[in-house]
Amino acid sequence: MPVEAELVTAADTAEFGARLANVLVAGDLVILDGPLGAGKTAMTKGIAAGLGVQGRVTSPTFVIAREHRPGPRPHGLPPVALVHVDAYRLGMTGQSALDELDALDLDTDLTDAVVVVEWGEGLVEKLTDGHVSVRLVRDPESDVRRVSARRVGDVPFSPPPA
Repeated sequence: MPVEAELVTAADTAEFGARLANVLVAGDLVILDGPLGAGKTAMTKGIAAGLGVQGRVTSPTFVIAREHRPGPRPHGLPPVALVHVDAYRLGMTGQSALDELDALDLDTDLTDAVVVVEWGEGLVEKLTDGHVSVRLVRDPESDVRRVSARRVGDVPFSPPPA
C-alpha cells in the first residue's frame, strides 16, 4: 500500500525520510525518483538521520557513491550502514551505465547496509527482489513537494509512522 504525503519545507522532507528509516533494515534498496530540486538529497539526509549513521550526508554526484558507517540508531533499532548513490552520471564516461553500476558492487553492500539511490529508477531494480520506490514531485509555483513511497516486489513494507 503506498504512503503519500505533502511536504511543505525541506525539513518536512528530511522528517519524512527519518520516519521512513524506522522501517528500513540492512538489505533494503531505496530508489529516489524526481526531477532536479525535488528533494532527493534532503530525503536521504532524513533517512541517514533516522538510521543514525555517522558523517555528513551530501550529494555524491561526483564520487557516485558514499558509504556512511552505522552509529547508534534511534528507538533502539539495530545499527545499519548507509550507502548513498547518485546514479545521474552513470553511463556518461563512455562506459555503459550497467557496467559502472556493476563496478560499484552494490549487491555486496546490500547484505549489511541500506542502499539509497538517487536517479536510479530503471537501472538498479535488478539488484534485489524488492525495493522501496520513493517518488518526489515539486510544484514549481508553490515549491510544495508531494511524495509517495511504496514497496515494489516480494519484500513487505510497513508505512513510516506518522
